[in-house]
Amino acid sequence: MKVVIIGAGVAGLSIGWRLRQAGVDVTVLERAQAGHGATWAAAGMLAATAEHGEKQSPEGELAYRSLKAWPDFAREIEAASGMKIGYAQSGSLLVAANAAQLDEYTARAKSDSDLKVLSAQEARAMEPSLKQDIAGALWAEREAVVDNRALGQALARAFVRAGGALKLNESVVRIETRAGYAVGALTPSAFYEADAFVLAAGAWSGLIEGLPPDAVPQVKPMKGEMLALAPPKGVAIPGHVVWGNEVYLVPRGDRLLIGATLEDVGFDTRLTKDAENWLTDRAVSVMPGLKDWTIVEHWAGLRPGSPDGLPLLGPTAVNGLFVASGQYRNGILFAPLVAEMLSGLVLERPVDFAAFDPRRF
Repeated sequence: MKVVIIGAGVAGLSIGWRLRQAGVDVTVLERAQAGHGATWAAAGMLAATAEHGEKQSPEGELAYRSLKAWPDFAREIEAASGMKIGYAQSGSLLVAANAAQLDEYTARAKSDSDLKVLSAQEARAMEPSLKQDIAGALWAEREAVVDNRALGQALARAFVRAGGALKLNESVVRIETRAGYAVGALTPSAFYEADAFVLAAGAWSGLIEGLPPDAVPQVKPMKGEMLALAPPKGVAIPGHVVWGNEVYLVPRGDRLLIGATLEDVGFDTRLTKDAENWLTDRAVSVMPGLKDWTIVEHWAGLRPGSPDGLPLLGPTAVNGLFVASGQYRNGILFAPLVAEMLSGLVLERPVDFAAFDPRRF
């Protein structure tokens, strides 16, 4: 069997790697460089609790199952690639700014034994740089992080080492169909035939030509800007991911990542002073000492959004064409389960995730 995957982000590479492990002939076509789209622009939080409140919802179930799968997934990637990806189950603090928010967190903790409510004193004992007048915090011990930039490179290496073909700077412009079946992917330089195709091009997944309207993935770009701060000499980096006042603070080596804005502005990735100010103001409101830190990087990425906010994972109206997109802010978190599901579908194994069927639109 021969499969072509369009897109070398965390989804496309993970799916391709799983298919290679199953003995499939896989080629991944990437418009630019591997792992340099939304995968590169992310912050690497594996935040099922912070991003998804209810485990019982379809997306919540996907999030928590993925979080549970990550330790083994990370070990396997590191073993296959020979690279470290910075996976750590370091936990997350969700800061409550007021009593009402603390009450909300208390209710969540009562229904989830993995969560614990902390007093303001207990929260500041974990993170002394938190502001003084917080109401408390929710401690999610099982939350984790991964170095998303290292992850993209490691997955690319693992895929190639497994025998996969990775074609960079090879932008797919059209999917050719015949009698309702996908038969080839056209780039400016070549035509790639295969038995099945997986469209995992993130925010660009809806731009591929040649598909009937009911097979075009309903995906659009959602811009997010982020900052990285460096501390003054002698000041320690926080030890946990912290969420508060609409931002998240993620320790990464000798830097602290601050994210993220949200704009529906198409494919515009220009950096703005307004976004820089918004991020710094909110970060300082959570940790006042950050006002003295230095901005060392400012970047933007495009998340793949969908009309109902849920991923698009599965077959399309064109036979032999599958989609793995629409993961929005959770492409890194969902990666283990997306790889399992899509590789299973391509190999005609039973997979049940009807809530994410791309044909629902």
